[in-house]
Amino acid sequence: MCDAGERRFCVRLGGNRVYLQALTGRMFQKLFWIIKYFITTYPLSLVIVALVSYLSLAKVPETGVVFSIPYADKLVHFVMYFLLSGMLWLEFLRVSCKKHTPVWHAWVGACLFPILFSGLMELMQSWFTMNRVASWSDFVANVFGVGLASALGWGMYRVLKRKGRNQ
Repeated sequence: MCDAGERRFCVRLGGNRVYLQALTGRMFQKLFWIIKYFITTYPLSLVIVALVSYLSLAKVPETGVVFSIPYADKLVHFVMYFLLSGMLWLEFLRVSCKKHTPVWHAWVGACLFPILFSGLMELMQSWFTMNRVASWSDFVANVFGVGLASALGWGMYRVLKRKGRNQ
């Protein structure tokens, strides 16, 4: 049995007790602060994440015009993730000029996150949609888009850092 004074829930799964931590007021405040921080700091990036999510999981219209171009699908994947990573880098650069944010935040948020997000979207296409399939070549195109945007973002960061030291 669970103790009455504890702040966790007791659930039975297969005869075993599993404890779930209750969301306390302090934890809720911290979660709210994190969400507010990301919405105010990276608003355009969040819009692009939502757009990429929708485009990745929605049914593709049968137009026949765009997809008659060889590898047009891969180009679309490259551009979507280039824009996502590029916007994350631009918003990081905007914030880092004011708050002196460490550059590893950009590498995690603007490089690693889009790559992991890309893999998740490819898996979700195969798991949750009937008309889309996961493709390694799509994932590779996404990674190349993130890689080019990250190389350009890193270059912009270095130029801005150098300019800041010279002033």
